[in-house]
Amino acid sequence: MVLRRSPGVTAWSKWVWRATAVLPGAGDASWKVLRNEGGVTEYHASTHDLHLYVSDAEAYAHELQAQSPSVYVIMREGESEAPLDILTVTVSPYEAQDYSDSGEEQVERVAMPPSVLEWVTGFVDQHYREEPFVKRRRDKHRTDRKQAGIGDARISQATDVYRAPTSNMQEGAE
Repeated sequence: MVLRRSPGVTAWSKWVWRATAVLPGAGDASWKVLRNEGGVTEYHASTHDLHLYVSDAEAYAHELQAQSPSVYVIMREGESEAPLDILTVTVSPYEAQDYSDSGEEQVERVAMPPSVLEWVTGFVDQHYREEPFVKRRRDKHRTDRKQAGIGDARISQATDVYRAPTSNMQEGAE
């Protein structure tokens, strides 16, 4: 995982952090400086395994249909000496959306490297089967008929809570 730290543009934010790359097959790293130019520093922050699950195959297929397939990096402010904790890396846009909804994590999109794209495509081809759309048909029960009163037969019809008000008024007039 490559993270870029650049100076903030407001008085409230000293630094802006962005995930810029994913390094498939990279060795372990712990905030190793890769580049430092003009106040912008790039770090090899950490190495995470990317796991694919058959139950999420639909989400991966959805991501592969995007104009630019991405890997999502989920980060949170560091609770230790590291400035950011990288929680996970995923290719599921649904999982990334779940993290984004909480507002506690920072979710960054990074272009999916070709080797990862090939691996995910093979996984989706093997495990995902699109379910055909089946239009639900209406019941043949007639709903346009008037129902004078429904409810418990032991309850007097004049006080039946399910009875239509017009039916109550007609009975009172008789």
